Amino acid sequence: MASRIPNTHQLAAFLAELRYEAIPSPVIERAKDLFLDWLASALASKGSHPIPVFERYVQKMGPQSGPSTMVANRHSSSAYFAAFINAASSHLVEQDDLHNSSVLHPGTVVFPAALAAAQDLGKSGAELLLASVTGYEAGIRIGEFLGRSHYRVFHTTGTAGTLAAAVAVAKLHGFDTEQMIQTLGSAGTQAAGLWEFLRDAADSKQLHTAKAAADGLLAAYMTADNLRGARNILEGPQGMAAGMSQDADPTRLVDGLGRRWATIETSFKFHSSCRHTHPAADALLLLMQREQLTYDDIASVTAHVHQAAIDVLGEVHEPSTVHQAKFSMGTVLGLIAVYGRAGLDEFKNQALQDPRVAAFRQNVTMVFDQEVDHAYPKRWIGRIAVVTSDGRRLSAEVNSPKGDPDNTLSRAELEEKMYRLVRFSGAATDAETRTLIDKVWQLETLPDLEQLLPGATEQEDRHDV
Repeated sequence: MASRIPNTHQLAAFLAELRYEAIPSPVIERAKDLFLDWLASALASKGSHPIPVFERYVQKMGPQSGPSTMVANRHSSSAYFAAFINAASSHLVEQDDLHNSSVLHPGTVVFPAALAAAQDLGKSGAELLLASVTGYEAGIRIGEFLGRSHYRVFHTTGTAGTLAAAVAVAKLHGFDTEQMIQTLGSAGTQAAGLWEFLRDAADSKQLHTAKAAADGLLAAYMTADNLRGARNILEGPQGMAAGMSQDADPTRLVDGLGRRWATIETSFKFHSSCRHTHPAADALLLLMQREQLTYDDIASVTAHVHQAAIDVLGEVHEPSTVHQAKFSMGTVLGLIAVYGRAGLDEFKNQALQDPRVAAFRQNVTMVFDQEVDHAYPKRWIGRIAVVTSDGRRLSAEVNSPKGDPDNTLSRAELEEKMYRLVRFSGAATDAETRTLIDKVWQLETLPDLEQLLPGATEQEDRHDV
């Protein structure tokens, strides 16, 4: 009797054999949307802590120039260090994409590795898109496979993200199934990222994505030079699931291959905060608009949430940094109540400074809701209960937060977001931003990616960090 082919190997075969022509046009178009959104997040981080720390490390350890672009500062380096910097940059301002059921931020690990390798290997825009979709399809399924128990301790974007980045770069190398399996093995054994940093307002979140993208690239490049990796890194008795999950489901690795396109399921982030705050933020916006409430009208808010929101957000009671404020449900809802939005400017200028936001934060409570938790992570329901200053009890619910696939951002909204994020950091002029947007919408026609962004020559004096 023949032995069963591991799901890992079935997934690897699909990834290796996937061709650009087999990807439906809407998936390619969504990949371009996601790429633009990733660029916006990367550019928005320019000059903000801790990105200069990462840049100084690259200046010490890497080549002073190379084939691959570091997006925010427009300097160049090796593919490895460009991936490292770009992944850290795009995960800082909390505006990068998220796939709901895997709880994975695929763009912040896939695109840095894929773009850096594509520039290094002289690949085209179409080849970049193929590699990126391949990375998304792999990373999302691996995140779903690892399950909810994994996410309680491990930052899935750091773990599954390492394999997603590796797959994207492997695709650019044109690997066959066996090489794809080996790449997964070398990527999986490096995968890491723990949530403990949230308790200390530490900078580890950007380190997670930097290492995931760079180490995924490392795995693929070394496989190309015949480094052997574990052949069953996901399902093996001492593999990732064995060490990192209590509810792993191997069937998720092969769910709907070639029929279900997980890339198109990915959500955009509307608010500049942890995604776990978005459903409640949208519900509060809805309630305030429906009832014509102002900040002064609200005495208290109870957010009914899934368990993962409590796990990730529950430790941040008094945020001490802007980034930590983005993981504070009370701060996010306070910004919504006072300013009607929780954007980059509000977090920078008001989240820690405005006494009204601080006062509101003290009157926000999160409670576990069984129905909301049962729907998660496939659906992220926003459900709030409000007590008004005059004693009324009101409630609101949102089933699809802004940015979800069935409540997505239009291309006009994505362009507006791009301008807003780039202006926040001053990383590019409006004219440069317009040119970049136009290139992305025609990405599949670009013969190479060398001139995707202008060089640093004219930018250094204006935007040096």
